[in-house]
Amino acid sequence: MTENENKKSVYVGMSADLLHHGHMNILRVARELGDVTVGLLTDRAIASYKRLPYLTYEERRGVVENIKGVVQVVPQETLDYVENLKKYKPAYVVHGSDWREGQQKETRERVILALAEWGGKLVEPEYTDGISSTRLINELKEVGTTPQVRMRQLIRLLQAKKIVRIIEAHNGLSALIAENVSVEKDGKKREFDGMWLSSLTDSTAKGHPDIEIVDRTSRFSTINEIMEVTTKPIIYDGDTGGVPEHFPYLVRTLERLGVSAVIIEDKLGLKKNSLFGTDVQQTQDTIEGFSFKIREGKKACVTSDFMIIARIESLIMGKSVEDAITRAKAYIESGSDGIMIHSCKKDGTDIRNFCEEYRKLKLHSPLVAVPTSYNQFTEEELGEMGINIVIYANHLLRSAYPAMKLTAETILKNSRSLEADAMCMSISDILTLIPGGK
Repeated sequence: MTENENKKSVYVGMSADLLHHGHMNILRVARELGDVTVGLLTDRAIASYKRLPYLTYEERRGVVENIKGVVQVVPQETLDYVENLKKYKPAYVVHGSDWREGQQKETRERVILALAEWGGKLVEPEYTDGISSTRLINELKEVGTTPQVRMRQLIRLLQAKKIVRIIEAHNGLSALIAENVSVEKDGKKREFDGMWLSSLTDSTAKGHPDIEIVDRTSRFSTINEIMEVTTKPIIYDGDTGGVPEHFPYLVRTLERLGVSAVIIEDKLGLKKNSLFGTDVQQTQDTIEGFSFKIREGKKACVTSDFMIIARIESLIMGKSVEDAITRAKAYIESGSDGIMIHSCKKDGTDIRNFCEEYRKLKLHSPLVAVPTSYNQFTEEELGEMGINIVIYANHLLRSAYPAMKLTAETILKNSRSLEADAMCMSISDILTLIPGGK
């Protein structure tokens, strides 16, 4: 690259999920300096520090390529610019002044150091007041999403993230928590990626035992309640999936609603919760019988975005890891889009052993874990084992009940509610908790 060409090279890193006039101002400044290369953050790069973008990388690239002055669009695989800067050696990097503070401050400092190696310069137009992608995203969340957009998010998350983090929701209020709660950790925003519609918590919230007594019409009503107030992907707990002849109808309904995946377990007869282990009588389906059910379900799928995930109960029933692996291989060959391995042992050694053997199969199908019993493992540790999706399957309901019980007991003991106030949200907070409540 000649010195003259170097002076004309301008690099702009951006997500370009929801473009607004602030972005256009940045690109205008860059265009005035020379030929613009946009380093477009990949889904994986964006998901490493905030929510997965609404548009895919290819969709975003198609938009940016057609913006005046953009000469080329290249993938930026990480939030850090340095790798791309050393590859393209631009004369200028243009970025809004908003990254001088906050989680991108360190990224900015690394950009300055990299540019110094070849005499490049950082240009920082003042941040455009009154507009932000975060505000637009919040407004978009209030509008909602479409079934197809929601459904495909799970597959995109699996492609973009090492661990997909899912939490149980059993009504609209708990779903709002799953949708909106976040924390800052190590300079990055952490939030849940989607929701698990557990048959256990759905049944319990309705005051019924977890024996598939809540019919599908009622469970679909819960799905609709949750979908009305959220945009994140949903994984549905399908229990056994019913008889093979009925399962395709469940698949079609869930897919039409915009659910991303159904997980069905390889058991027969009256459902008993798996965490009872061998303390209750449970019957496992044959490999042939359950494989047939999977194949029938896959035939019913209209799109390639809906996932059927097979839940293996071998370890729950005291069978060997080898039996579980044999089943995993057969279920994947029958069309299952992933495997959920379940265990009620607290030390988690059987899960670790299964994961080790599963990796040897090199099936490249997602592996799902529900670490309710072996909850000493962090997501990072589960990821190292080979787990792709972690489901916190019942924690919102389990934590809500003790709080409600304590509040009720406190009122009874004191014959008034004054002492319970400290345990409760204020009325004003309740009124403004739900969008449109004020």
